[in-house]
Amino acid sequence: MNRHLCSAVFLAVALLAQSTAHAQATPVVQGPEAVADWFTAGQAFIEQGKSLHDNNRRAKNVVLFVGDGMGISTITAARILEGQLKNKPGEENRLSFDRFPYTALSKTYSWDQQTSDSAPTMTAMATGYKAREGMLSVNHTTARGECNAAVVESKKLRSVLEHAAEMGKSTGIVSTARITHATPAALYAHTAMRDWEADSNLPVTDINTGAACRGADGAVKDIARQMIEVSPQVRKSLKVVLGGGRTYFMPSSLNDPEYPKDKGRRLDGRDLTQDWVTSRASFGRASYAWNKAQFDAFEPANNSYLLGLFEPSHVQYEADRANDPAGEPSLTEMTDKALRVLLKDPKGFFLHVEGGRIDHAHHAGNASRALTDTIEFSNAIQRTLDVLKTSGALEDTLIIVTADHSHTFTIAGYPSRGNHILGLVREVPAKDGAPLKNSLDANGRPFTTLAYTNGPGARPNGRPDLTNVDTTHVDFLQEATVPLAAETHAGEDVAIYARGPKAHLVRGSMEQNWIFHVMMEALK
Repeated sequence: MNRHLCSAVFLAVALLAQSTAHAQATPVVQGPEAVADWFTAGQAFIEQGKSLHDNNRRAKNVVLFVGDGMGISTITAARILEGQLKNKPGEENRLSFDRFPYTALSKTYSWDQQTSDSAPTMTAMATGYKAREGMLSVNHTTARGECNAAVVESKKLRSVLEHAAEMGKSTGIVSTARITHATPAALYAHTAMRDWEADSNLPVTDINTGAACRGADGAVKDIARQMIEVSPQVRKSLKVVLGGGRTYFMPSSLNDPEYPKDKGRRLDGRDLTQDWVTSRASFGRASYAWNKAQFDAFEPANNSYLLGLFEPSHVQYEADRANDPAGEPSLTEMTDKALRVLLKDPKGFFLHVEGGRIDHAHHAGNASRALTDTIEFSNAIQRTLDVLKTSGALEDTLIIVTADHSHTFTIAGYPSRGNHILGLVREVPAKDGAPLKNSLDANGRPFTTLAYTNGPGARPNGRPDLTNVDTTHVDFLQEATVPLAAETHAGEDVAIYARGPKAHLVRGSMEQNWIFHVMMEALK
C-alpha cells in the first residue's frame, strides 16, 4: 500500500472513530431548538416591541382577572406543566397572558400587614386604597369588628364595579370561590369582617360597644345580603354572578339541592337566590342556576340576569370538576357566558374573573391542583381574548391579569430541562451520554422540584424516601419545612399583565392600589 493511500485510510478511520465517539456522547437532555432559533426569536421580540404604540383611547370595557394566590413561581410552574401536557419540555411554553405586551410588579402589603390576606389586597385593587387585614372596601380608620351599619357606611370605599355601574355600564363577577368570599365580595360589599358571609356568621354583639349585632336594626348586613341589596344603580348593572357559596344565600330550613345533608346558613329565613330573581325582574328576565343543565339552558340573547351558584361552598377544583354530582361549568365556560351577557350593553361593561381555588390548593400544600387551576385560569383568559376579538370589542377592552398575593411555593434543585415539574429532581449528567439519575439530599434521599416553606406537607419524623412515591399524583402533598395546618401566603411582589386602552400605564414597580387608578383612567 502506498504512502498516500495509507494516509487516506488512517484519516477515514480517525474520522469514523471521532464520529462514533460523538454519537455516543449525545446529551441525554436536549431542547427542541436549533442554534439559530434563539437569535431568530430574540429578533422577533425586538420587532414586536417596535410595533407597540400607546393606546390612549377610552376603554369601553374593562376585565380584571385575579388569580388568587398566583405568585410568579405558580405562573412558572403552571406554564411548564401546561407545556408538558402538550408533550413538550414545557419551559418554552407560554400561558395566554404571557403574551400581553405590558407587565409590572405589584407590592401586595396592606395598611397593617407585611404579608397580606385577600381582603385588603382585593380592596386595594377594587377601590384604590390600601386597607386593613380582613376588611372589605372600607378605609383603614374602621375599627376591627365594627358592626354599626351607619359607621361602616361612613367608612366605605366605592369600588370600580360601583363606579362602572354609575357610568351606566353592565357589570359581572365570576369566581371559582364562594361569591361571598373576600376577592369577589370586595367589589360589592362593605364590611369590617370578611368572614360575615351569611347572617349566621355575624356576632351576636359588637365586640367594641357590646351593642346588639346579629339581626338587630342598624347592624351591618352580611355579605350575601349586601350582594342582593346593593344600590339601585348596581342592582340594575350587575347582570351576571357565577361561582360558589350557595348555602350562604339559603335559609337554614332548606336542604341543599345537590347535597341533601347540607342545609342553608341563613337565620333570617330568606332565600336570597329567589330574591335575586324578583329584585331584578323589573330590569329584565332574571334566572338562578345551581347545576350545569340550568347553566347551559340560560341563553344570553333572551335573558338579562343570571345568578349561578354551583356548590354549597367553593366550586370544585378543575382536577375534580368532572366528578361533580350535578355537573358544574368550568371557569372558561362561566367566563364565556358572562361575556356574552355583558357584550349586549352598548355602553360597555366591567367584568371581574377570579381563579379562586389556586389559593386554596396552595393552602392545602397541593401543587397539582393549584397548577391545574392556574392552567384553567389561563384558558379563561384565552377564551376572553377570542370572544372579544370575534365580537370586535378587543381593542376597546382593557384587560388586566394579576394576583392578590403569592404563596410560599418554591421551584428548586437543579432539575434538567423537561423534567416533570411535579416529579423528583434529576440533574443534567456530568458527562454527555450518561443517564439521568435522581438528585439526592445529604441523607441520600431524592426530593421534588416543588415545595413549600410551610404547610401540611411537613413530615414531623423527617424526610421520607420518595424513590417509589408517585409525586405527580393529584393528591400528593409537596414537602414543607415548617409544619402548619395550612400553608400561608407569601409577601413578595406579584406580576401584573395588561393589554388594551391605557395598558401602557401598567409599568415598573407599582403599589397594588394603583391598579384601580389605571382601570379608572381607562374608563373615564
